[in-house]
Amino acid sequence: MKNITFALLFCLLGSVAALAQDNGLKVMTFNIRYNTPRDSANAWPNRIEKVASQILFYHPQVVGVQEALSGQMDDLAQRLAGYKFIGSGRDDGAKKGEFSAIFYDAERLILLDQRTFWLSETPETVGSKGWDANLPRIVTYGRFRDKKTKKEFYHFNTHFDHIGKVARRESARLLLKKVNEIAGKTPAVITGDFNATPGDEPIQVIVNPQDPQRLTDAKGISKTPHYGPTGTFNGFRAHETGTEPIDYIFLKGKWGVAKHATISESWKGLFASDHFAVLAELSYP
Repeated sequence: MKNITFALLFCLLGSVAALAQDNGLKVMTFNIRYNTPRDSANAWPNRIEKVASQILFYHPQVVGVQEALSGQMDDLAQRLAGYKFIGSGRDDGAKKGEFSAIFYDAERLILLDQRTFWLSETPETVGSKGWDANLPRIVTYGRFRDKKTKKEFYHFNTHFDHIGKVARRESARLLLKKVNEIAGKTPAVITGDFNATPGDEPIQVIVNPQDPQRLTDAKGISKTPHYGPTGTFNGFRAHETGTEPIDYIFLKGKWGVAKHATISESWKGLFASDHFAVLAELSYP
């Protein structure tokens, strides 16, 4: 009798855990590398299927992509069945320039709102370039409702400048301000290529424990140890070029994190991008 009771309890706990996981939210950030023939064997036409297959296999409910040109967005939209996307080009707010777009599982999530702002002193000015940035930089965000849980959340996605140190610091400050203004008390996930390692000033601004607007690095609160490389940039080389990440999933609100991973598959030594995708499995606050 005790054995039967134990077996039933074990099955019940397993069912509860499976249900919790099924009702969780999987989030991915993925710098897919812009389309340029200079990449030769690693050029976009040779990587399209790799990028699409990684997203489809891990099936995150939201994916923040960086460096995506309009044609690349179209390529992915054609291959990612069940997904839709929001976002616009950073140069003209339409099709020109790189997107910091968000793909979302339209079978699971309802899009309630979407917008883009620029990382500059004039965030609402289309194409504006801030501080000492080399290029215009943007944040695309959406508000979503989960059909399963009925809960709502925001997703912000961005790509900080690769040259301007002041721009990266001020972008971090502006991002914190905007996330808190826009999301308010609603939970939010923030993904992106921040072009900064954990010890660099922009990341320190974002996670500053003295700042009530601070965000939390999902990796740091994962219930299971991080899986995969700790570095997230590989430069199309045989392995990551460093031991520290520049791509992150940050959180606003009391999310739980079941798992956190850097996805580093290769195909005969070739990668899907010069960055690894980063994935987190979350539970709602």
